[in-house]
Amino acid sequence: MGRSRFLHLPDAARRRVQTVARLLPMLALLTIPFAHAAGAPTGLQEDVTFAAYTPLAGNAERMRRLLSPLTAWRMQRALRQAHQQLGEQAIDLAQEHFTLYVPTRAPPPQGYGLLVFVSPWDDVREARQWRAALDRHDTILVGAARSGNDTDVLNRREPLALLAAFNVMQRYHVDPDRVYAGGFSGGSKVALRLALAYPDVFRGVLLEAGSDPIGTPEIPLPPADLLHRFQQTARVVYLTGDRDDYHQREDARSREALRDWCVANLSSVAMPWKAHELADAGSFGRALDALAQPAQSDPDKLARCRAAHEQSLQSQLQRVQALINAGQREDARKLLEQVDASYGGLAGPQSVALMERLDAGP
Repeated sequence: MGRSRFLHLPDAARRRVQTVARLLPMLALLTIPFAHAAGAPTGLQEDVTFAAYTPLAGNAERMRRLLSPLTAWRMQRALRQAHQQLGEQAIDLAQEHFTLYVPTRAPPPQGYGLLVFVSPWDDVREARQWRAALDRHDTILVGAARSGNDTDVLNRREPLALLAAFNVMQRYHVDPDRVYAGGFSGGSKVALRLALAYPDVFRGVLLEAGSDPIGTPEIPLPPADLLHRFQQTARVVYLTGDRDDYHQREDARSREALRDWCVANLSSVAMPWKAHELADAGSFGRALDALAQPAQSDPDKLARCRAAHEQSLQSQLQRVQALINAGQREDARKLLEQVDASYGGLAGPQSVALMERLDAGP
């Protein structure tokens, strides 16, 4: 059996993701207590290297969490047809470097906070600008080099961020309840994808001057258990200059979609007189304060919201089934693609079973 490093999608599937993924079977979901390495360096560190891998960043797990069920199914089918086998991870850490800022004073008893930041640039200049605020909040910042806006999202930016989080938590005493994803501009949109798909890693997300609606081909919903955890535990903090009109409008659309998908823990931090630029240390510090606030939810309201979406989803899936039974296969396929784009992981595995039936022919 051949070994393939990259998977190229059909045109229809390619439009559903920003990049082509290298995918592989996951060994096992890893849960390791994070231990503080005594004497680990503090301050600003550049060209840091890491060596530890986690299956959470592996190709199969990222496919399950970050892609819609039909997109993932098409990838798996293409591999089978090509008799290809994929490697375990998309990233060779021996070739990668990271920028790390660790506050110089000892961590609080519960551990440092951790912000995994996705920069729009190929360096992580944010670590230099926000050192004073990071010190005040006892928060580590880490970001990968060569992970800017022109870089492959699924094969580089996302696994690099996940591996950075894992390695920092191995090296330092980190409070798992204060681990956040964040980004600026295009990196902010990647951070939202990560926080939505990995609520068991990230307890919140800092969106600085960049956001998208969720429940779209660009940011598909993860499987139900992950979405439910995100709805209950994640904090979403917007930090956009009040003169950045375009991204203010993006934020409004993003907040509307999040509320529609039952996410209630949303905050906005004002940045007066700012256009599309990095936050000053004061605004950044206020955003960290907002991230640290406990997530709150109304259980009854959340249950009603989830039930309404589930009723709508099942109605549409039943409609697809009826169209197939009536021989209207193209109409069924079109509706099923719409369901996959809107409901993502909530529709699986039913959506995949229906598509397999459609592809099998009458």
